Parts: sequence; structure tokens; C-alpha cells
Amino acid sequence: MVEHVPIDLRRRALLGAAGALIVQGVLLPTTASGQTTFAPKIKIGVIGAGHIGGTIGGLWTKAGHAVFFSSRHPEELQDLVAHLGPLAQAGTVDQAIAFGDVVFIAVPYGAVPQIGRDYSKSLAGKIVLDANNAVASRDGAIAEEVERNGIGVTSQKYLPGARLVRVFNTLSYMIFEREANRPAPRLAVPIAGDDHQAVAVAARLVRDAGFDPVEVGKLTDASRFQRGAPGYGQNVSAAELRQKLSLAP
Repeated sequence: MVEHVPIDLRRRALLGAAGALIVQGVLLPTTASGQTTFAPKIKIGVIGAGHIGGTIGGLWTKAGHAVFFSSRHPEELQDLVAHLGPLAQAGTVDQAIAFGDVVFIAVPYGAVPQIGRDYSKSLAGKIVLDANNAVASRDGAIAEEVERNGIGVTSQKYLPGARLVRVFNTLSYMIFEREANRPAPRLAVPIAGDDHQAVAVAARLVRDAGFDPVEVGKLTDASRFQRGAPGYGQNVSAAELRQKLSLAP
């Protein structure tokens, strides 16, 4: 006997399958070499358009992604967006979060709890790339919390509900700017996160910026490349970084 499935359920199933294919096409690498030349581009909101935010965001615009930069003084970002061209724009943090399918945060670590208090609802469910480092002389007591609990766990505490990935925190903006898209072997960028799809998105964006991602593990493992850890400050290839961190080739 033929089972009659309600039209509405069929429609939902088809939409769900289509949605999964769209997500896969947008967020995941599409070739064996890791290049994403024919994948749809990603809209990225940047909170903190200083040295790291401006540099990495600029590399993403060069790769064809639309980037919305934000800061406490967005009027000061006009020269940056004018230099980067039509894929770059600037405004408030609220606007950047609303714009981005992915949000990149690059601020002094002491500002992270306030960002969580002010924007946790709008960040909930979004993929959030966390490039922040805790510096005791600048950030105060929260740096001690990072040392006790690890930076990935601490960031997730203050950004609840965000699909968090630690990335782009290990080197200076000058090195990222200089080494982006260098001839093989490319510069390694360690990443860590609990959400498999969010980590895949981060890996794609690392590649699109001109580097090789190295997946270190979960957020608890992000302590392996926080300030002072063996994975921090390593201007090396992916193979060399995996060897230093005793990761599988």
C-alpha cells in the first residue's frame, strides 16, 4: 500500500534537504586542495577593527568576502573601508553582528565580558571567531581566570550561545600581513572549537585569508596555543606546527 505523506511534510523535507546543501556549499571547502573559488562568499562582521581585525578583515575582502567593520568609533574606520573597496563597510557593533553570517572578534580581552553582556542575545547561534588574547598588565583579573581555566573555556563562558572558534590569536598582525598567501608551505594558523561546522567555517576562512588551518581540538585544547603556550608565536608551516603540538600529520 502506498503511504500518503502530507504535502506540507514533503515540502518541509525538501526545504530541509535544500538548506543542508546550501549550508554545505557556503561553509565548507569544495576542492581537494582546500580552495573555495566557486563556493558562495560569506558575510563577515568584525568587532574591533584594530591591527588584527583590520588586517584579517582586509585579507577576507581580497578573497571576495563582504566584511562589515565596527568599533566604538566607526567614523574612524572610513579610511580603512575606502582603501579596501566596495566589499568593505563600517558601522556600529549591532550593525556588524546583524550583517555577519560569521562574526570575528579582535579586541583587548578585558572587553570580552562586556561584549557578552551587551550582545550575547544577538551573537547566540552565530559562528564567532575569537582572536583575543589575555594580557595581565592590560586586562587585569580576567587574565588570571584564563590561566586557571584556559582561554577557550573562558571565552565561551562570557559569550554563551555563540558557536565559538579560537583562531588568529598566535601572531602579530605584521606577520599575518606579510605571510598571507606566501608560496607553499603556507603559514599555519591553529584553530579550536566544539562545534564541528563552525570549525569547518573557520578553516575555510583561514584558507581564504591565505594560510593553512591546523585543527588542534576542542575549546579546552585552545590553551595549547594561548599566550605562553607551545603553539603560540609559531611562524611555521602546518606540518611543523602539528609536530610541535604532537598532532597527527
